[in-house]
Amino acid sequence: MKSNWKLLALMALLSSVVTLAAYNLLGFNQRDVIFNESSSTPTITGRLAALTGNGPTATPGDFSTAAEAVTPTVVHIRTTMTRTVRQQQVPDIFRDFFGDDFGGQSRPRRQQGQASGSGVIISKDGYIVTNNHVVQDADEVEVILTDKRSFKAKVIGTDPLTDLAVVKIEANNLPAVTLGDSDALKLGEWVLAVGYPLDLESTVTAGIVSAKGRRIGILDQNARQQQQQNDSKADTPVESFIQTDAAINPGNSGGALVNLRGELVGINSAIASATGYYSGYGFAVPVSLVKKVSADLLKYGNVQRGYLGIMPIELNSTIAKEKNAKVGRGIYVESVVDNGAAKTAGLEKGDVIVKMEGQPLDSDAQMREIIGRRRPGDILNVTVNRNGTERDFKVELRNRNGGRDVIKKTDVTATNTALSSLGANFEELSAQDAKQLGISGGVRVKKIMDGKLAETDIEEGFIIVKANGKNVKTTKDLQAILSSVKEGEGLMLIGMYPNSSRMYYYAVPV
Repeated sequence: MKSNWKLLALMALLSSVVTLAAYNLLGFNQRDVIFNESSSTPTITGRLAALTGNGPTATPGDFSTAAEAVTPTVVHIRTTMTRTVRQQQVPDIFRDFFGDDFGGQSRPRRQQGQASGSGVIISKDGYIVTNNHVVQDADEVEVILTDKRSFKAKVIGTDPLTDLAVVKIEANNLPAVTLGDSDALKLGEWVLAVGYPLDLESTVTAGIVSAKGRRIGILDQNARQQQQQNDSKADTPVESFIQTDAAINPGNSGGALVNLRGELVGINSAIASATGYYSGYGFAVPVSLVKKVSADLLKYGNVQRGYLGIMPIELNSTIAKEKNAKVGRGIYVESVVDNGAAKTAGLEKGDVIVKMEGQPLDSDAQMREIIGRRRPGDILNVTVNRNGTERDFKVELRNRNGGRDVIKKTDVTATNTALSSLGANFEELSAQDAKQLGISGGVRVKKIMDGKLAETDIEEGFIIVKANGKNVKTTKDLQAILSSVKEGEGLMLIGMYPNSSRMYYYAVPV
């Protein structure tokens, strides 16, 4: 039954036409955004200033109070995009005999599509959180408020690995949702889903929390696409969905999941269905993760991910027996990364993480959500079972490069922009691969598209060890060398192929 989730879980599509997107990230955003948070919810440090809530202060006896409080804060998002489709070109002489279905040469044609979803106003000055797949690849994003006012929106930032995005409209004194506490949700608790399903007007449905920390594998494709587009290893998506039986349909994507106090506890993202329509289960990103991702997108332009530096295995009774673990629940540490956060803190292969931040740890999804709320340099309290004895560790999370600093979007964009002229995807050689090849390091040409490398004889798999006489061990090395090449000069790449010890020299016109 567990394997069926991937087959049944369908991203809550925006319409029957096509899901749209906009990756026009605006970069480093200097403006503070003020969120409303419930008085029982801890405040967020940094750029999120907690205010005394403007939402309900007590749990009502029915659903109407919560519905009235949250409905004005949920908006309709319409998107348009232009995509290329291929149409068979049939010679006129054959069309008269065989009709348009006769095969012929394929010709590209630009076609415009439209779709719609939902979003939630998170600040009075016009910041709105929605799903990444609601605005993905969109040429235009339109936001329609409940009072029928319409605004053109800018995409501030997107994060495919949590399926979240932030857009901005130029408006003030908007009704902003009050942020609740998704950790405090209990199984069986009543919740409301608010959005614009099936291109209808604002709609409220009710249900209960049927599960928490649910992973359905729906964002794995996003991770693979991100790896193909960038020159880095794929990150693992953060899936720890709130599962609810409140009716959610296409168009609800990006809408609000709220408790009976009208506080936001999740952003509706997906449905489990064999048909694409409501079949009893919906999934929402918990607000604890929404807060952190939104804050990062607003402050840095990209999400700051902390890395623990382990290879985790979720334990059950069978795996615990195979690994000779002393406990049957938790996260088994299969290996630790050299110079990573876990190893530096003292964690070892064979440890079982049983608690994180004081919470008993039962699943890999739960662990990734807890880590996903934190940034490089943050301290994580971890309890492990080592040979039957519990031990506490303080782990300082690292960034993807092994450091403690945040990685701004501008840094990532600069590297990708400089390398993009070569028209290829790159990946850094692992220490183990470098050792086997007898070199100190290098950058592998993973995939060649259209670009400068396509004009040479370089083949995919080529390992660059030097560029213009300088050693290349990381993509940053290659980017720096490429950036220093002056107009009219060329780029000389020296390297090897995995099945040959011979060094190859390639002149690349830049």
